[in-house]
Amino acid sequence: MKFLFMLASVSTTALSMPVQAQGDPYARIDGGVAITPAKGDAARVEVTVHGDRIFHVVAIPRAMVKKPRAPSLMAPDPPAAGPYSVTAKGHHVLVKAAQATADIDIDTGSVRFLDPAGAPILSEARAVAFAPATAGGETFVTVSQQFNRGTDEGLYGLGQHQNAQMNHNGADVELAQHNMDIAVPFLVSTRGYGLLWDNNSITRFGNPKPYTLVGEGMTVTSGGQPGWQADYYLDGKRVVSRREGSINYQYIRDLKRWPEAATAKTVAATGGQNTAGNAAQKQKVVWSGDIHPTASGVHKFQLYGSSYFKVFVDGKLVLDRWRQNWNPWYANFDVPLTAGKPAQVRIEWEPNAGYMAFFHSDPLPQPDRHSIWFTSEVGQAKNYWFIAGGGIEGSIAGYRQLTGKAQMLPKWAYGFWQSRQRYDTAKELTDVVAEYRKRHIPLDNIVLDWRYWRDAEWGSHVFDPARFPDPKAMVDAAHADHANVMISVWPKFYPTTQNYKELAQAGAIYQGNLRQGNKDWVGPGYASTFYDPYSAKGRQIFWSQIERQLADLGIDAWWADASEPDMHSNLSIEERIDTMGPTAIGPAAQYFNSYPLMNARAFYEGWTQYKPDVRPFLLTRSGFGGLQRYGAAIWSGDVASRWFDLRAQISAGVNASMSGLPNWTHDIGGFALEDRYSAEKPAAADLDEWRELNLRWFQFGAFSPLFRSHGEFPYREIYEISPEGSPMRSSMVWYDELRYRLMPYIYTLAADTYMRDGSIIKAMAALYPQDVAARDINDEYMFGDAFLVAPVTQYRARSRHVYFPGQAIWYDFTTGQSYRGGTNAQVSAPFERMPVFVRAGAIIPMGPVTQYVNEKRDAPLTLAIYPGADGEFSLYEDDGRSEQYKNGYFSRIAIRYDDKNGRVSLGQREGKAWQDMPESRTIRVKWVKPGTGIGDEQDFDAQVRYTGAAITVERP
Repeated sequence: MKFLFMLASVSTTALSMPVQAQGDPYARIDGGVAITPAKGDAARVEVTVHGDRIFHVVAIPRAMVKKPRAPSLMAPDPPAAGPYSVTAKGHHVLVKAAQATADIDIDTGSVRFLDPAGAPILSEARAVAFAPATAGGETFVTVSQQFNRGTDEGLYGLGQHQNAQMNHNGADVELAQHNMDIAVPFLVSTRGYGLLWDNNSITRFGNPKPYTLVGEGMTVTSGGQPGWQADYYLDGKRVVSRREGSINYQYIRDLKRWPEAATAKTVAATGGQNTAGNAAQKQKVVWSGDIHPTASGVHKFQLYGSSYFKVFVDGKLVLDRWRQNWNPWYANFDVPLTAGKPAQVRIEWEPNAGYMAFFHSDPLPQPDRHSIWFTSEVGQAKNYWFIAGGGIEGSIAGYRQLTGKAQMLPKWAYGFWQSRQRYDTAKELTDVVAEYRKRHIPLDNIVLDWRYWRDAEWGSHVFDPARFPDPKAMVDAAHADHANVMISVWPKFYPTTQNYKELAQAGAIYQGNLRQGNKDWVGPGYASTFYDPYSAKGRQIFWSQIERQLADLGIDAWWADASEPDMHSNLSIEERIDTMGPTAIGPAAQYFNSYPLMNARAFYEGWTQYKPDVRPFLLTRSGFGGLQRYGAAIWSGDVASRWFDLRAQISAGVNASMSGLPNWTHDIGGFALEDRYSAEKPAAADLDEWRELNLRWFQFGAFSPLFRSHGEFPYREIYEISPEGSPMRSSMVWYDELRYRLMPYIYTLAADTYMRDGSIIKAMAALYPQDVAARDINDEYMFGDAFLVAPVTQYRARSRHVYFPGQAIWYDFTTGQSYRGGTNAQVSAPFERMPVFVRAGAIIPMGPVTQYVNEKRDAPLTLAIYPGADGEFSLYEDDGRSEQYKNGYFSRIAIRYDDKNGRVSLGQREGKAWQDMPESRTIRVKWVKPGTGIGDEQDFDAQVRYTGAAITVERP
C-alpha cells in the first residue's frame, strides 16, 4: 500500500471524482475521503468537510452497499467544503479543516476529531454495530455507535424531555416523539462541539439495550414464589388477589389483562377498562414483591404511569406522582442495589382508567454509563455530523449552518398570549381581548384552540355557524383591539369531510388508523386519520385547504397540535407505526420522528407563497432537527399541573434550546389539573395551592422565550384566576408588565437567534463550560447572557438555594443585593417575586409598560447598567412583522459600558431605515447601585437624545 510509505498532502475545495489506486483502502471524494476498512462491519466509511468546522461521517454496512441512501431531512442542504487538506500518515488519514481535524483509522474505519491544538474532543469508542432490521417489508439495519467512553463532559440537547434532567451525561434518553417528549438527535458538549445523529427512527441515547419489564428481565418474587403479589381494591375492599409475572397495563391493548372482578363502575372509564354506571367506585391496586439484582451498582427504573401512583423501595418513598389518566409517561428513578441482595418494592396505584408499566435496566460499567452512545432501530448507515464550535453556542451556530437558519418570529410573538381549552364561541374570544384592554393588562395574542368546528367535521376547517356565525368579524374585532389571532389546525381528517376526500384522491392520507378501527373521544366517537406530509402534493393540498378556509379570514399564526403524530393516544409503538404510513418516501418506522418537521414545512412553504413579506409563525407540539428553519416554535405538550412538572419544564426548555430550537413555551399552570383543583368548589387549601402553583409558573413564564397561558378549567385569564386586589393579581400583572418593559432586551435576543445564531435561554454551562458545579443544576438557567433565573418550584417556599456560576458579581434584579460567582446562597423568594439575577457588566435596555409590543415605537428607552465589569450590548429593532430584515431593513445600536469611568457609549446606528422607524429617541441611563433594584421607567440618572450618530453618556 504505497500511501503507507509516504506523506501525501493535498489541499482542495472540490474533489468530485474518487481517486484511488487499485487495492488502496482510501480514496479522495468530493469534499473528503472514503475508506475501505479491513476490519469490522462497515464496507465503506466516508468523511467529508462542510464549511470550515463541520464534518459528515457515513459508515455503510455491507448489507446496504447497493441500496441508495435516503437524503437527509434534517440537513438537506449542507454547506460546501471550505479549504481542507488530506494527509495520509501511517495507518491513519487526517482530513484537516480550519477548525478541526478528522483522524480516520484506515484499518477499522473509526474516526476521532481533534481540536486546532491537536487534542481529541470526540472519539468513536467501539466499532460501529450493525444488525439486520426490516421496516415496511424493506431491508435495513439497526445501528449503534459509542463515543468518548468514560467522559466527564457536560452534555445538553437531545430535544425536550420531562424528567428534570439537565446534563445528559450518565442518562438514558429515548428519542421517540410523544405528546410531551420531543426527539431531536443533536447534542452539544462542554468540550465545545456538537453532534447531530442523522437518523429519523426511534433512537436511544445511553444504554443501547431497551429497558425490560421487571419480572421479564429482573426476577421478582413474593412470598417465595415467582411474580408480584397483586391486590385490587374497589372502594377500599379487596376484590382480586393474584400473582402477576410483570406489571403491564402500558397500552390500550394491554388492558384486556385487567381482572373482571376489579372493573369499576364509573363514567370516567376509557379504553375498555371500566364499564359505565351511575355509582363511581374508587379503584386501587397494590403490587408488592422482592426484586433480585444479579449485578451490583446503580440500577435504573422507569415507572410508566398515569393517575396517582407511589413507589416504595425497602420502605422508602422514591416516587409520588400524578398524571391525567389518558396521558401517561415515564417517571425515572435510580436505586443502588447489591447482587444477590433482594430489595422490597411496593407500588400503589389509583388507576381511574389510567395506564401502568414497570421497567428496569441493569447497571452499565462506569465508562459505558458515562459515554455518548446512539442506537437507532432503523437505518441505512451510521450517519452523523460533527460540529467544531469552539463552545456550546458556536456549536449551535454550526448546527444552524447545517440544518437552516432560525427564522425570526413576528415581534408580537414575544408578548403575552392568552389561551384556554377552549373558547366555545366567537364572543368568548373577543370578550377576553376586550377585558384585557379594559383592565389595561398587556396582551398581544389570543389563541383559538380546537373544536371550533362541528363535532362530526374535524378536518373540514369549517366553523360551527351556531357558535361562530362570522369568523372574519371575530378576527377583525381582535385586530381592532390590537391583538393577533392564532388558530389550532390539526393534520387530522374525518373521512366524511371534503378535505379528506381531496387528500385521499391524491394518495396523501394514511389508512392505518382507519384500518385499526380507532375512534375519537368526542361525541359518539368518529373514525379519523392524518395526512401524509412527506408527499409534496399532500403538503400543497393541506396548505391550500387552510389558505382558502382559514388564512383568508386574516388569521395571523398557526397552532399545529398532535404533530407527533398522535392519531390515537395509548397505542403501542407497533400500532403507532401502522397508523403512520407508509409515507410517500419510505416506511413509517424509518421516518418515525420526522413527521413534525415535514408538517411544519407545509405551513412554512404555504405561508411564504401566500404572504411572502409577512413572517410565518407556527406553534407545533412536536419538533425535530431543522424545525427552526420553518419559522416554528415548540411547546411542552399537555403537562400536568404539579410542582414536579413545573420543575421539569426548566430542563425541558433549556435542552430544547440547546438542541438548536430557540423558540419554546409551555402551558403556564400546567395543562391538566387534578380533580381537587378543578372541582366546582375546591377546598380552600387546594385552591390556595393551585393559585400559588399557577403564580410560580407564571413568573417562570415571563422569563421563557414565549410567554403563554393555557390549560383546562379553571380559566387561565389573569383576571379569572387571581382575585381582584390580591397579591397574586398584583404579581401577575407586574410580571406581565415587566415582560413588556424588557421587550427591547427580549426582542434583541430573538433577533440574534437569526442574526447571530444565538439562543434565548441556555444552560449555565453554555456560558461557563468549565464551571463543573453548574453542569448538573436542573432548576436554574440563563435568559440571554445577562439574566440568571431561579424559579421557585416548591409549595410555600419563600426562599431557595441558588448557585452563582463563574466568577462575576451577580445582582438581585429586585433588591440589588450582590453575590459572588462560584458561591451558593439561600436567597429570598417572596410570594410575589421569583429570584432573578443580573451579571455585572450587563446592559439591559428597557422600555415603558405598553399594552402591546409596538404601541409606543418612539417611547424613551432606559439602559440599566450593572457595575463591576465592562459590558456591551447590541440593541436591535425592526418593523416587527415583515421579512425585510433579511434585506437589511433593521437598526443596530452598539452600546458599551466602561466600568472604570462609568461611561456609556452609543455607537452609530447601523442598518437601513425600516418602516415607521423613529428618527430620534430619548435614551435614559440608570447606573444600578448595589443594594437597590431597578425602578420604574422614571428611575434614571441621565438622558440624551439619540439621532443615530455616536454619542457618549457620562456618569453624573
